[in-house]
Amino acid sequence: MNEKTLERASEIIQRKTGYVGGGMEGYAVLSLIDESGYPTSSTVTIVKADGINWLTFATSPESNKAKRISKSNKASVCIASSEYNITLVGTVEIVDDIETKKEMWLEPMNDGSHWSGYDDPNFCILRFNTEKYNINIFAEDYLEATGAL
Repeated sequence: MNEKTLERASEIIQRKTGYVGGGMEGYAVLSLIDESGYPTSSTVTIVKADGINWLTFATSPESNKAKRISKSNKASVCIASSEYNITLVGTVEIVDDIETKKEMWLEPMNDGSHWSGYDDPNFCILRFNTEKYNINIFAEDYLEATGAL
């Protein structure tokens, strides 16, 4: 049952990557620890993912998220709807090498609202690496899995 649940969760995450749809369709909630030791959460767009193994998000090296990660790299990601709840726990790192930024750059990012291109010094990638998961899928057959990678 775990394999089926993990496979379905990976499919759901894949459908949410790459700046899809309007509204909250391609978003997740990223929770980090702030400078005072309190949890803080914000919605983020999933740029790319490898199932539940890792997810990436785009931000600025000067953002609050990047500042928080430099103090504590512990994080959680939640992707939810009325049909599922996928909660991942792990660590997150700031990646700003040009090759990774180029690989993670997506066409919708070319709108000029945030960055001028993948080589923009104000653009970096947050790479979340899953260590533990708790997955509930309510649609069709009820699927549940809790574990560690």
